[in-house]
Amino acid sequence: MAEISLSNLKIQLVEPSTMQAEVVRRMLEEMGVHQISRSDSAGAALAKMRTLRPDAVISALYLPDMAGTELVAAMREDEDLEWLPFILISSETRPQVLNPVRQSGACCIIAKPFTAAQMQRALHAVVDQLAGIEQISGDDVDHLKVLLVDDSAMSRRHIRHLLEGMGIEHVLEAENGREALPLLAETMFDLILTDYNMPEMDGRALVEYVRTQSWQTEVPILMLTSENNEGRLAAVEKAGVSAICDKPFDGGNIRTLIANALRG
Repeated sequence: MAEISLSNLKIQLVEPSTMQAEVVRRMLEEMGVHQISRSDSAGAALAKMRTLRPDAVISALYLPDMAGTELVAAMREDEDLEWLPFILISSETRPQVLNPVRQSGACCIIAKPFTAAQMQRALHAVVDQLAGIEQISGDDVDHLKVLLVDDSAMSRRHIRHLLEGMGIEHVLEAENGREALPLLAETMFDLILTDYNMPEMDGRALVEYVRTQSWQTEVPILMLTSENNEGRLAAVEKAGVSAICDKPFDGGNIRTLIANALRG
C-alpha cells in the first residue's frame, strides 16, 4: 500500500449547500487535499462511492433525502463501504441526534462553526485509520480474551474490527450488562470494554458488579461511551473503571489505553 498522506486522500463531500461546500473545499485544498468529489444528496453520494471508492467521507447532517446519520448507517451495512472513515460536520448538539454517528465508528464530529485546526485533526484521524492500527506487542496477544459490552451492534462491529487489527481475536460480546453476567461467570477475561448507556444494566452497574461481586475483580475495564454527563462519569470512575474514552474515538488512542490497561 502506498504511503497515506493528506495530499493523496480522495474525499467524498456530501453537502447540499453550494456555499458551505465551497468553504469546506477551500479549507481542504489549503491543507493539500485536492481530490474532492461533491454530492448534494446521500443517494447520489452512495452511488458515486460504489463506482469510485473514496478514502473518506465528509458529510453534513441534514441532507435532502436522508440524514447524515442514515448515510453512515447505509455505509456500515455495505461490505464495500463498511470501513470507510466518516466525518460529520454539523451545528447539531443534541446527544440523541448525534448518538447514531458516535456509535457508527465515525472518525470525528466537527461542530459548526469550525476551524482549520479542527478539520486538520479530523483528516489526520482519517490518515491514521487508513494506515491501520499497530498490533499490541507481546507473545501472548493472540490468547487475550476480551468481553465487549455494547447495545449497538454497529458499535460492537466497529470495536471488534479495531481489536482484530491489534491482533486480539478472542472477543465475546454482550448487548448489555445483564447479558454479560453469565459470560463473566464462565470465562476469565483479560479486558472488558463496555458502553455506559445500555438497557437493563448499564455500564456503571456492570463496573460495580465486576469490582464487588464477580470472581475477577481486578480485570481492567475500559468504558467507550458517548455519555457526557460529568456526574455520571465521575460515578463510573468511583466505581472502579480503568479508563474512559469518548465516542467517536481515535483507534490509536484506544490501542494505547488497551496496552496500558493490560500492562496493569
